[in-house]
Amino acid sequence: MLSRMLTVTFDAHDPARLARFWAGVLGREVVEESSGALLPGDDTQLGLRFVPGRAEQVGPSRRMHLHLTSASPADQQHTVATVLGLGGGHLDVGQRPEEGHVVLADPEGNEFCVIESGNSFLAGCGLLGELACDGTREVGLFWGEALGWPLVWDQDQETAIQSPHGGTKVAWGGPPVAPKEVPNPQRFDLAPAGGDQQAEVDRLVSLGATRLEVGEDAAVILADPDGNEFRVTAN
Repeated sequence: MLSRMLTVTFDAHDPARLARFWAGVLGREVVEESSGALLPGDDTQLGLRFVPGRAEQVGPSRRMHLHLTSASPADQQHTVATVLGLGGGHLDVGQRPEEGHVVLADPEGNEFCVIESGNSFLAGCGLLGELACDGTREVGLFWGEALGWPLVWDQDQETAIQSPHGGTKVAWGGPPVAPKEVPNPQRFDLAPAGGDQQAEVDRLVSLGATRLEVGEDAAVILADPDGNEFRVTAN
């Protein structure tokens, strides 16, 4: 099965500013789009897209956060300093002082962590080491099939997948999952392998997705088995 190109889209009050922030953190270039801004990914690192939307939603509506890796304690400190210098901040989510990771927020409150060096699970994954999601085992298995990415973790209802080329892992923490009441301000954009949007939509529905609507940009909006919206782009 062909692997699909995955991008994570963030609703933002100021998409251009948020894209510049993450470009500075990740060392990437910003590509302007008609609907926002894109930090392109590749075979091993997820792309990030920023569009105008419901960025004010907090708490259970945010089902995803990023994990950045560190090569050494000094490298972790450097990443944290970079984040703070670009307008990010520390975030208290109840972490204990002895925990090695640092919890931060970008300028619009999206939580992410800078993981301490020596983390074996994220070894070799690159700077954007993981996208950590709330979700069931069922949705992890669905996305493995949807993307053509192998399962690299499946234990105690927790799952993780990774591109066949390596790089960023996408993980789901298992139940309990907070009830979904509003559209997610963070979601997946999926580029169809081979460019056939309708065939890709039909395939995803056969795997357990639910078709919702067609967006203004001709992207088809679906929901995964946990009810999370995602888009199959037109090109």
